Amino acid sequence: MTVRIDCTDGRERPRAVTAAIAALRRGDLVILPTENTYVLATDPFSSRGTRALRAAKGQRDATPLGLLIPRPGTVPGIAADVPVSARTLMATFWPGMVTLLLEPQPTLAWDHPCGSPVAVRVPAHPIALAVVSESGPTAASGITDQGDPVRTCEQAMHVHPDAAMALDAGTLDARWSDDEDPDLPSTIVDVRGDAAEVLRHGAISEERIRAALAATA
Repeated sequence: MTVRIDCTDGRERPRAVTAAIAALRRGDLVILPTENTYVLATDPFSSRGTRALRAAKGQRDATPLGLLIPRPGTVPGIAADVPVSARTLMATFWPGMVTLLLEPQPTLAWDHPCGSPVAVRVPAHPIALAVVSESGPTAASGITDQGDPVRTCEQAMHVHPDAAMALDAGTLDARWSDDEDPDLPSTIVDVRGDAAEVLRHGAISEERIRAALAATA
């Protein structure tokens, strides 16, 4: 049975964050709120956790797992190369709804498929950010129900009853800025090549991505 902690009034938030970090370090699955959907999260360095996350999402063992990280300074520890374009997008849009694809550090002892990029972003939701600030890089995958993002903790628990813990932040329907579309997932930008490429259109428009890159070209 999933342990649910109500974080909507703030009083239980410190206890919830501490409990979630302990669960992640055990390799458990934890439901966390992000800007516009709940995610299923675990420790990316736990083979037990990554196996459980992929199984819960119906993914193959070779599927790369996205990472939530606490700050841009974490990136050099998990990425082998951090180009200028990546640094520009981090400075402009993080925390926020831009996911960057980078070359992973080859020396990391974690369950990441060889030859695949690592996908990273810093979440803006204060609860998710508080958790990853203490836990470090956290593997996370958005929870959907029949293709739609899951906005409530109750729905997330229904979709993934195998999660050990759920941090309930209420309904995720807030617009984080006038420039973001709350109905779309994060924008994915591949910054591994000579020119950054938007691979998934999302909450941050491609026009804003291009404008940020052009400003520092």
